[in-house]
Amino acid sequence: MQTIAVFDLDNTLLAGDSDFLWGEFLAEHDLVDDRWRARNAAFFEDYRQHRLNARLYLRFSVETLSTRPLSAWLPWRQRFLAECIFPLIAPGSWDLIAQHRHQGHLLIIATATNRFLTAPIAARLGVPHLIATEFALCADHFNGLSPLEPCIGTGKVRRLNRWLRRRRLLLSRCFAYSDSASDLPLLTAADTPVAVDPEQRLARVARRRGWPIISLRN
Repeated sequence: MQTIAVFDLDNTLLAGDSDFLWGEFLAEHDLVDDRWRARNAAFFEDYRQHRLNARLYLRFSVETLSTRPLSAWLPWRQRFLAECIFPLIAPGSWDLIAQHRHQGHLLIIATATNRFLTAPIAARLGVPHLIATEFALCADHFNGLSPLEPCIGTGKVRRLNRWLRRRRLLLSRCFAYSDSASDLPLLTAADTPVAVDPEQRLARVARRRGWPIISLRN
């Protein structure tokens, strides 16, 4: 049975958080107001402290995108990725992905960040499969959350398991890489969990359980 390599994206393959930085980019270009920027920063702090209400944050995010047609957002996304995100791809990410590709592993990025932002990043990294939080799109407008559950915490594991079962694959035959304790359900389910530039809570768990700890940034 094929081995899988699952990568978290923000603060793992990237040396930063694409979702938060997108909000900062919108504010810097006056696409949102200061009140919106403060709410975005508060949500990000809740995420860092592992107390984020995911659905409340996602509603906030998709409501922002719904204010303009998709065709109007695409040039802004292209500029954001080129200026703010592609330079943040951690140097070691390229080699890590290449090593797994060389071994014939199935490559997947699984991220809580929405597909609108992350699909071009996965393509840039050469990772063919992306499991991300989904927003509903009607014609040229985002109009709410997808019926699929958010790809975060235990939801990420359930989304990934459903995707793998359709291909008769198992999460147990898996390398899993993440920086965050929010991905402990994923790391615990994988047979080879790896903490990548981990935040303090995950670093403590990784040391206690004897998981490898690596950096992709140096």
